[in-house]
Amino acid sequence: MTGRLHSVQSLGAVDGPGIRAVAFLQGCPLRCAYCHNPDTWDPAGGEEIEAAALAKRLLRYRPYWGKEGGVTVTGGEPLRQADFVAELFSILQAEGVHTALDTSCTGDLAAAERVLAHTNLVLADLKFLSEEDYRRYCRGSLSQTEAFLRLTETLGVPLWIRHVVVPGLTDGEAHIRALGEKAASYSNLRKIELLPFRKLCLEKYQSMGIPFPLEAVPEMDEARCRELAALLPQRFRSA
Repeated sequence: MTGRLHSVQSLGAVDGPGIRAVAFLQGCPLRCAYCHNPDTWDPAGGEEIEAAALAKRLLRYRPYWGKEGGVTVTGGEPLRQADFVAELFSILQAEGVHTALDTSCTGDLAAAERVLAHTNLVLADLKFLSEEDYRRYCRGSLSQTEAFLRLTETLGVPLWIRHVVVPGLTDGEAHIRALGEKAASYSNLRKIELLPFRKLCLEKYQSMGIPFPLEAVPEMDEARCRELAALLPQRFRSA
């Protein structure tokens, strides 16, 4: 099966456990206000590639992974190409590779289940805690995200929940506590990661002629982000 690939990062250190090869796929239905990859939105962009060919390309980096690393597929939204990802992960798992799905939890649940059958870890973006904020800042749906998270729980796929901390939007102490409570309600949860808001993507937006919705918002202070992480349930905090 063929899919649309944006790019491959050979040595990723923030996309799951260990050192990982990261495949960025094309296409995303969301328009998150803080998205760093607007160049992956177009589902017709990038290059067409067979799942077996992409697996071969990723396996070149295997000597760097060690015991904890593997392959992470992200985007864009990889669940837009669910059958392609399912085939890719099936090939990789047959080679003994740890597979991680980095997703915004949007897509058909039946298709997502086919991917999860070959997924060792889900990195799920829980972007906001209300439908209103999901619609306003992502053009997405909290209920759809929750349905996907319940599916990972039902299937017993280990789960990390990731949350971007944006000054004035998602940096309140009560908000972070509520995030921790909600995330901890999933029995398959292993970790919660707080990601400080950054604007490294500004040049991309400018080159594409797209306004960056949060350009006026300051970047998140890393020390404050660590303080907020201390409000999360201790067993789920990032190291």
